[in-house]
Amino acid sequence: MLIRTATVPDMPAIMRLIGRVVPLMQAEGNYQWDAHYPNERVFENDIAHGQLWVAELDGNLAGVAALTTDQAPEYARVGWDITQPAVVTHRLAVDPAFRGKGVAGALMQQAEHVARQRGILLLRTDTNTQNQATQKLFPRLGYAFAGKIELGFRPGLQFYCYQKQLAL
Repeated sequence: MLIRTATVPDMPAIMRLIGRVVPLMQAEGNYQWDAHYPNERVFENDIAHGQLWVAELDGNLAGVAALTTDQAPEYARVGWDITQPAVVTHRLAVDPAFRGKGVAGALMQQAEHVARQRGILLLRTDTNTQNQATQKLFPRLGYAFAGKIELGFRPGLQFYCYQKQLAL
């Protein structure tokens, strides 16, 4: 598996991946994403800031994740100091054809690598309360549950927050 930063030519494959993922999420009762979010503009912005990563498997785009230092103000509601630097995983998605092949785990490992490169020892993420897959994944990777919040830009949904402290 190859993990690399995404480029503009990856956009059609990224949007096809999202187009396959969103209906499956919704069929599982997870309405975190829809026809409006995440959209092409969001991913183009991630690419422009060098914070979008893709996983390739057998020459195919198998997954995507934005690895940022952007923390939602709502994170403070779980007791986090959002002025403390953290690498935050957003927009994690795995093509359904590649589920169970370690793609999400590899992208989360990339978050650790990015954090260490930047001298940051804190990782954070959030997931919709209906996303069973990530609720299993994050603790398995050493993330601790921190609490539940609502995010202003996704009204009506609730999110679980997770954090991982890296050792020096």
